[in-house]
Amino acid sequence: MRYSEEWVEPTAADLAEIERESDLIDAEIDLVQAEILLITAEPGPTVIDWHRVRRAEARVMRELLKLRSAGATVKAVAA
Repeated sequence: MRYSEEWVEPTAADLAEIERESDLIDAEIDLVQAEILLITAEPGPTVIDWHRVRRAEARVMRELLKLRSAGATVKAVAA
């Protein structure tokens, strides 16, 4: 993999934004993991698998609302 010569280290502001959004990032990772378990469940997903996904979705929404109420601008990402 080649990197551009224009690579610049993240600024303090970039790192602060990542830190501020870390709970949302963790929630999104949990959601992806729950979705992976759902689609790879053998012989098929159980009720518990579906509940895990719903809980993870709810957590993502809570974290988004928490950031939004704190005045942070959250960029939407297509799912």
